[in-house]
Amino acid sequence: AAQPRGEEGAMAEAGVLLTQEPAPAALPSTASPMKVTVRTGPDAAGGLAAVGFRTAKYLPHEWHQNNNALYLKAFSGCEQAECNRAEAKELAELSTAAAQRAQEHATAALVQRLQDLHLWKVKLQTEIEELDAETNLLVGQKKRLERALDTIELPYAIATDNLRCRERRQHPDLVSDEVESELLKELELIRNIQELLKRTLMQACNQIRINRDQKEICEMDWSDKIETYSIDDKCERYSNQSTNIQFHPGTVKFEESASTPETWVKFSHDNVFRAEQEKLASINLRTVIDNILHDTSEDLRRQCAAVNEAFARRCEELDDAKHKLEHYLKKTLKEIGDQETTVAALKQAIKDKEPPMKVAQTRLYDRSFRPNIELCRDEVQYRLVSEVEELTESIASLKKKLLESEQSLRNLEDTRMNLEREIAVKTNSIFIDKQKCMAHRARYPTVFRLAGYQ
Repeated sequence: AAQPRGEEGAMAEAGVLLTQEPAPAALPSTASPMKVTVRTGPDAAGGLAAVGFRTAKYLPHEWHQNNNALYLKAFSGCEQAECNRAEAKELAELSTAAAQRAQEHATAALVQRLQDLHLWKVKLQTEIEELDAETNLLVGQKKRLERALDTIELPYAIATDNLRCRERRQHPDLVSDEVESELLKELELIRNIQELLKRTLMQACNQIRINRDQKEICEMDWSDKIETYSIDDKCERYSNQSTNIQFHPGTVKFEESASTPETWVKFSHDNVFRAEQEKLASINLRTVIDNILHDTSEDLRRQCAAVNEAFARRCEELDDAKHKLEHYLKKTLKEIGDQETTVAALKQAIKDKEPPMKVAQTRLYDRSFRPNIELCRDEVQYRLVSEVEELTESIASLKKKLLESEQSLRNLEDTRMNLEREIAVKTNSIFIDKQKCMAHRARYPTVFRLAGYQ
């Protein structure tokens, strides 16, 4: 009974299905089966010794089961391989067709992309040429502004010289008359025109810079599209038979900085739109420059005529002003005398207040020595304090009025000296206005030069 159990354990280790339940093996499952020889006695070496070799053999039905299992496994493997071949062939055909369709779609997209690139390239090139032509016209207007600014320096020098010459009149004659007012208006007009021309010149320079910057932006966009057109055109000519194609695994990704079709169109559209806007702004600026130069030249000539008329009227007024100044000088001298009398009266009034003040303060001082309970705040004490306060306030008011009167007297004396000197400088003022200023104004530039044409 021990021998069958050993054979079944060996078959179980070989992985073959058994018909009988094997008994637990005495050795570990990983140990190979051992041949067991049973000896019954010292002379048992014949038939009994051969029985021990049967423990390593399989049973017939186990041998058949093993073969059948192998047949079944081979059949299943062949059947599965046949299915895999069919599936692989179908998958290869489908993937080939899909790859061809994908390549055709990509080629069609490249063709459409090339058309879009060509369209934007032509638009950008047109804008570049028109913007460059407009910039050259604006540069011409800029030169007119520069010439006008140079020419306007002469009227500025004339007006400044007239004012400086009139400043050399003696001080009492430095009045804000009509001539000075017109000269200041002329000078202010010239300064405003200079500021306007400088601002306009800055606008022109800025617009020229913007035009050139926008032209450069359009040129860069145009250059990028030229380069992109060349790249996409090369990509469109690639085919499966091309010799210069190879694997680039790292390129199968979307760059984070890549644009979208919408942003790509918007970028070029915005460039063209801004170029159109800057071109329109440049045209408007040239029109503004024409109007400014025309208006400023006319304004300067009108103001020049107004100044000349004011000079003529001023010379006629100088003689009349001299007589009036003499009249006011006499009136001032009389007022000075009256004011001196008033100052003297105020000083005497202040001096007259000193004895009452001394009396009141002495009374207060003496009453401060009253003994004990007699040091009382009686009616006398209140009256004395009130009297001192009234006298102090009165003296302060008189001193304040005295200061005002003395200041008024000094002002009258200053006025008298100014009037006396004014009478002496009238002849000098006439010489300055006629011989110096009017002669210099004969060099005033013409409207043609003020408009920047020379």
